[in-house]
Amino acid sequence: MAFDLHEYLRRQTGMVDRALNRLLPPAGAKPATLHRAMRYSLFAGGKRIRPALCLAAAEACGGRLQDALPLACAVECIHTYSLIHDDLPAMDDDDLRRGKPTNHKVFGEGIAILAGDALLTEAFAIAAQGKAPARYSHRDIILELAGAAGSKQLIAGQVADLEGEGQKLPAAQLRYIHERKTSALLCCAVRLGGMSANCTPAQLRALTDFGYNVGLAFQIIDDILDVTQTSEQLGKTAGKDTAAAKATYPSIVGLEESRKIAGQLTGRAFRALRIFKGKAPALEALAEFLLKRDK
Repeated sequence: MAFDLHEYLRRQTGMVDRALNRLLPPAGAKPATLHRAMRYSLFAGGKRIRPALCLAAAEACGGRLQDALPLACAVECIHTYSLIHDDLPAMDDDDLRRGKPTNHKVFGEGIAILAGDALLTEAFAIAAQGKAPARYSHRDIILELAGAAGSKQLIAGQVADLEGEGQKLPAAQLRYIHERKTSALLCCAVRLGGMSANCTPAQLRALTDFGYNVGLAFQIIDDILDVTQTSEQLGKTAGKDTAAAKATYPSIVGLEESRKIAGQLTGRAFRALRIFKGKAPALEALAEFLLKRDK
């Protein structure tokens, strides 16, 4: 029987949404404006791809979803914080995210910045609530999150992206940006899922290889969609990269070569899963979905 990814994502999204609703301060808690802003972006209808990858990696390693759930939620909080800040006028200056006005358009720049700050901080509090497996301590898990979100990874990618605007970047520099701005947190989600399941070192290496390649392919597809889809289809402003004179894979190597590279990366991700001997169907289905998505 073919793996039903649509049903899988529906179940996992519901589970993650319920957990996030429980773990985050309620909208009415003081300061209510801040908590409403946090929840506005967190529950704006995201696909929950990173949490799904985290949970799928835990399953592939024989773990329990409940043990991985706090880590899946923590990663989603960090991802949402990064989107709120990425949309700010001082960064990508966008008015639309997930088909809705961006956070700063609704709550103002100051509250949007603070909502992002709060989500980042809450992520570590949520991660610390999880059960530490035998091989990996809470210290290991917190360091994993901090590394992916820190100045050498996620933030480094954003800095390089800003500094590269209007410049003709070589492909190696563009890969550096994509590795950090997108692949690092996506890879972290997969690794944390494995760690929650007490995965072996060999399994963790395989998940790292999978996450890295899927993360790069994900961003290349994003680059392609930015120039081939409409704002209505994407739920965010199309053509922003071109307007901001940003380097993208299509602008450097062309659309067809970009699709070819994304396919090659996805192939490497599939090969990394061989260690699981067919016991990672959700990860396989997610990798194929991310390659073929149209929004």
